[in-house]
Amino acid sequence: MKQIITTSKAPAPIGPYSQAVLSGNTLFTSGQIAFNPQSMTLVLDDIKIETKQVMENMKAVLEAADMTFENVIKTSIFISDMDNFSQINEVYGSYFNEATAPARETVQVARLPKDVNVEISMIATR
Repeated sequence: MKQIITTSKAPAPIGPYSQAVLSGNTLFTSGQIAFNPQSMTLVLDDIKIETKQVMENMKAVLEAADMTFENVIKTSIFISDMDNFSQINEVYGSYFNEATAPARETVQVARLPKDVNVEISMIATR
């Protein structure tokens, strides 16, 4: 059975999807982009600030499912320009303990929703 996870501390979905779905002990998040959840405006000042907003949105979704970044077992990072990888990785890495960091892939894509520079999704387990 699946449970839909929703929080007002992360951006509301802008389409037919949920912020996350909990199936058993496994949480599957939708991709987060840099929407400020209060104003629903994009935070695109620079790539580090944009990435921090994405990670804060993801943190809120994890917390809504009573989880933390320690529960994350897999992440997918989609970026529009691989030249931003080191800055994205620096911010992303600050949310994880390197010794227990999740599996991950990072992929450059041609275009992301709302023309953002980074989108991140996660799988977490209890």
